[in-house]
Amino acid sequence: MPSISKLYESFKNGYVVAVVSVLLAFLTVAAVVYKPLTTHSNPVVQSQDISEITKLATNKHRLEYLLVALPLSDFPRYVFKYKDADDIHVVKVPSTSHANLEREVLLKNAIPYAIAKDDFLNANSAVLQDAEAQRSALAEAGGFLARNAIGIALLAFLFIGMRKGIPGMMGNSASVIKPENLKGSMDDLVGMEDIKQEVAHLEEMIVNRELYRSHNIDKPFNVMLTGPAGTGKTKLAGYLAKKLGIPLIQASGSGLESGFVGGGSKALNGIYKKAAAQGRCIIFLDEAQSLFMPRGRGDKRWDDDTANTLLGLLDGIKSDEGAGVIWVVASNFDDANSEMDEAMLRRFAVKINFRLPNKSERRELLNVFLSRKEVECVDWSNLNLDYVAEITANLSPALLETVVDRASMIAIQEKTLITTDVLFRAFERASIGLTDRATTAEKDKERERVALHELGHFFMQIDPYVRQGLAWDDIKAKSHLLKISTESVSKIGALGYVLSSASDVSLRTLEEMEQDVIQLYGGVAAEELFYGARGISTGSQNDIQKVTGMLDLMVNRLSMYSRSKLDYSQLKREGSPEEALKQVEAKADELYTRTLEAMQDYKELISALTGTLLERYVLSKDEVFSLLAELTETPRKAA
Repeated sequence: MPSISKLYESFKNGYVVAVVSVLLAFLTVAAVVYKPLTTHSNPVVQSQDISEITKLATNKHRLEYLLVALPLSDFPRYVFKYKDADDIHVVKVPSTSHANLEREVLLKNAIPYAIAKDDFLNANSAVLQDAEAQRSALAEAGGFLARNAIGIALLAFLFIGMRKGIPGMMGNSASVIKPENLKGSMDDLVGMEDIKQEVAHLEEMIVNRELYRSHNIDKPFNVMLTGPAGTGKTKLAGYLAKKLGIPLIQASGSGLESGFVGGGSKALNGIYKKAAAQGRCIIFLDEAQSLFMPRGRGDKRWDDDTANTLLGLLDGIKSDEGAGVIWVVASNFDDANSEMDEAMLRRFAVKINFRLPNKSERRELLNVFLSRKEVECVDWSNLNLDYVAEITANLSPALLETVVDRASMIAIQEKTLITTDVLFRAFERASIGLTDRATTAEKDKERERVALHELGHFFMQIDPYVRQGLAWDDIKAKSHLLKISTESVSKIGALGYVLSSASDVSLRTLEEMEQDVIQLYGGVAAEELFYGARGISTGSQNDIQKVTGMLDLMVNRLSMYSRSKLDYSQLKREGSPEEALKQVEAKADELYTRTLEAMQDYKELISALTGTLLERYVLSKDEVFSLLAELTETPRKAA
């Protein structure tokens, strides 16, 4: 009878032979499948994964070009290439999906693309046809895998054992970007002098490490960047690496987790080792807000593994291995408006908060983006950048660039130049999306209700100025109105809208917030005024949701109506939510009653303007105030 050790050796040898056989067979099939992809000067990656198209929305800044080939066929192809990669991606999608992708991804996110012409199709027919060949080969490979599932499973087990776990492969795949391949400069931060000073100070600290060592500061200068999306945090990280002449490794905080326990930790360690091997290197971790949340709140202990690993790495693990590694971590939130882990915050010697540009900075940004276009593309004599900067309050630099790009698309489509009007329409498209008249074209009753509703919003917007006895011209100068429309907006499911410019002022008083609530109530109050309390429609749902959030903020969180300045929302967890609800209801009743009473004074004007709005579908600010001047010589004064 053979010994146990011999049986084990026999089993082990047989297992290795089986695994090797499966591996060779798998590699043979893989060679058949992928061989066609290596026949082109640029590596061509072909797939039918629609998520590659949806990801273009977040990777738009990396896009070198995007072509749609055979858009009218049963299976259109998306052909695109990223600036920072050699691969050419060919994604085949069903025609039914193409229509949705074009509307919801490309147009909605202002992603520039073109339809592939015949010469392109002829020159690349082999590449496009390879998708069918690959599909057939993949089907054969699928059959092979099904027949050898057990062997493949054993092979995967062996592979996992060799790698000590699949999770966290990002750390090994993260690429090192050399400083000469990085783009951007300090000029990208138009205006923003306060942020530029912070960056200059950071550069000085990194360059003069010896000086700081004399003050017993010998740890890496980890940097935390906070601020709204699109304000330039990613560009700054690239600029910093380029200016210092050191490589950059970029990763996403959300992309660290692979769904396996310990995946994020393994990824971070892999990235760190790769950076440490470079000597001096910047690790840029973008979208990392989840890693700053207080630890110990989850039911599963491994939820905090990634954050715990980052804490240790930020300290340089108390060794010389990562002495030259600088962590630059970006978050869309900061400790001023979100609760963050104190231990994590202490690891950052430098914190730079990015803000949204002010009006003068927006004007300069618009000027920079437009100046990059050919001279004959812009009608500078018919361009009022002060006006465009005024209406684009609270837009980030990235969104301003989107507005300018959208203006180019409109100009190309209409064979015209970029003017103030084109930029206005581009801003509107970027803000609210596509509009159409077909949805309500034959629904006169609905359109009448929509017109009354939107005019109600408008009159409650200007009500304070009317009651001051101001002339229409003065009210027009103060009003933020841009246009009133009864066109439907598919993006937000609205049958009409009042488009207004925002304000750069971020602090709001109690009186101003109450006026905001009254303006929101204006639509439903106008419906009740003309149709009665039982004639109010569901069109006010979005307005009422906003009002509820604002009143909760005013009553419960800011305690604006109480001498005891407390955040009552924190006390709800320990009792008395009914009392808080009663306070919100009482204030809502008071403000809605004020709105309804104020609306009575505008009933005749609303009736008069409704007919014109129904006829024209849209009224601009100039048209609205011109009609008001014709209807009445002076606005009604306060009683």
